[in-house]
Amino acid sequence: SSVVGVFGNIGQANYAATKAGVIGLTKTWAKEFARKGANVRVNAIAPGYTMTDMLKSVPQDLLDEFAKLTMLKRLGQPEEIASVALFLASEDASYITGQTICVDGGMRL
Repeated sequence: SSVVGVFGNIGQANYAATKAGVIGLTKTWAKEFARKGANVRVNAIAPGYTMTDMLKSVPQDLLDEFAKLTMLKRLGQPEEIASVALFLASEDASYITGQTICVDGGMRL
């Protein structure tokens, strides 16, 4: 998903709606699979600004402004998002389902 699906963003109604849909689907599937006794956990990750190919064409001054929106004053790295995905897929997260984990450097605070 995306943090935009959690709190929205001006000018991104279509993007926010699709990402919020992923969050709703995550919660619904978690409930449905659990009710059926399936041994399946369903979680979503909502990254904040992350240095991916999607941001490569964004001017550096705008990237700097994005970084200022986070408590950590930097953009995320893809490996940081991947680490959360690996954790959620591991047995260490066996009691977590139906959750959206925001990996956003504290942007939502």
